[in-house]
Formats: sequence, structure tokens, C-alpha cells
Amino acid sequence: MSQLLPTWSVPKNINVVSTTRLGGVSKAPFSSLNLGDHVGDNHNDVVLNREKLITLAQLPTEPTWLNQIHSTKVVTLPYIDPINPPSVDAAYTNKANQVCCVMTADCLPVVICNREGTEVAAVHAGWRGLLDGILENTVKHFSSSDLIAWCGPAIGPTVFEVGDDVKQQFCEKDSQAEKAFIPTGHSGKYFADLDLLATQRLNCVGVNDVFYSNLCTYSNTDQFFSYRKEGKTGRQATLIWFE
Repeated sequence: MSQLLPTWSVPKNINVVSTTRLGGVSKAPFSSLNLGDHVGDNHNDVVLNREKLITLAQLPTEPTWLNQIHSTKVVTLPYIDPINPPSVDAAYTNKANQVCCVMTADCLPVVICNREGTEVAAVHAGWRGLLDGILENTVKHFSSSDLIAWCGPAIGPTVFEVGDDVKQQFCEKDSQAEKAFIPTGHSGKYFADLDLLATQRLNCVGVNDVFYSNLCTYSNTDQFFSYRKEGKTGRQATLIWFE
């Protein structure tokens, strides 16, 4: 299993794992470490991939897998219901060894922790979630105000094309968002910078220490799943917990 370990300044008891598409058992078009059980992959292969993740990443417990719906809803862990995953787009905990996890395939995964190493969260931040306030809602769950964030692999600012309607919605909410949209050269089309949009939303709620993977899922489909480029494809995961 291939995984990324972010470079950021956090307490030593904070653990983050960001998976790639490599090292699993799923067959094309989900090859190979697909962790999503909602994309049409063989269920048994997904189970094996998740078991691989738990073992090789040395997770303290099984992650709480979310039913992500592009909402602004946040679940607080522990969540006890093995049958029905929570329909939310972020997970927060202030309990040790509770693994917060989100899955992505172009959307932006964001992990957040406090400097004391006693609170963590993982956020699924597509453009709709960013616009509607998923990051702000997640930050509200923290009792600490001194927070650090890391933005993981997502579709990059030179390939994520959106329409003028998306740009206008962000700019109506925050005029600074104008900086996150670059004209593509086609009428009414812009390249959107998810990292910058996320940073702006985080800065607005006092999170100023933000780090980035600077990795593009769309441009690196040998390493990552990309829904926009591949259509039918798998999901990688970004996980955070504290000891």
C-alpha cells in the first residue's frame, strides 16, 4: 500500500495518512486500492483493501466510513452504528484513537487539529461544500481556537474548470474569492483553485496555519483516482487521529 505523510507542524501524537490508488486488490477501473464501497467495485475487494489499510497504516481502530453527500453536516466520533454510516461530510473527535476519515477522487480532503493534540477532524470539501460552509461548520466543533489544517491531494488549479455561475456564487459570499478563479480562455469558464478557496474559508474562522500537498489528482491518475478524468473510478482516503 502506498501512502502520503503530510509535512506540517503538529504535535507528535497526531497521525495522518493519505492513501494513493496503489497497493490494493481491486480490478480496473477501480485498480487497485479502492476504499469506496459505493462506486460499483466488488464488495469483497473493498473489504480487503480496507483491511490492508488498517494493517499497513497501523490504525488504532477501524475508520468511521462516511456516506458523503456534499453537505455541511459533521459527525462527532465515536459513532456507534455498524450498519448505517452517517450521512455527513466531516468527522470530528476529541477522543484518542478515533480515526476520522474522508474519501475523495478530485474533491479536497482537509484535516484539522489543535496545537494541544487533543482534537482532530477530517473534511470532504468539494466546491459545493466549500461554498456552503463545511469547513466553518467543522471548525465550530473545536473547543480550541488555535488550529492547524492540511489540504490533501485534489484536482489542481490548472485543470479544475468551472462555469461563471460557480465563480459568482463564491464571490458573492467573499470578494476575495475572485483570486481563486483564472479565466481558461473559453467564454464563461474558469480554473478554480480549491486550496485557495479552502484557505480563504479557513482564514475567515481564524485558521491561518494551513499546509498543502500540492498534488493534483486529475494530472496524476497513475497515483490517484480522479472522477472528473476517469468517470467510473475508485476513492482514496485521508485519515487523522491522535494517540
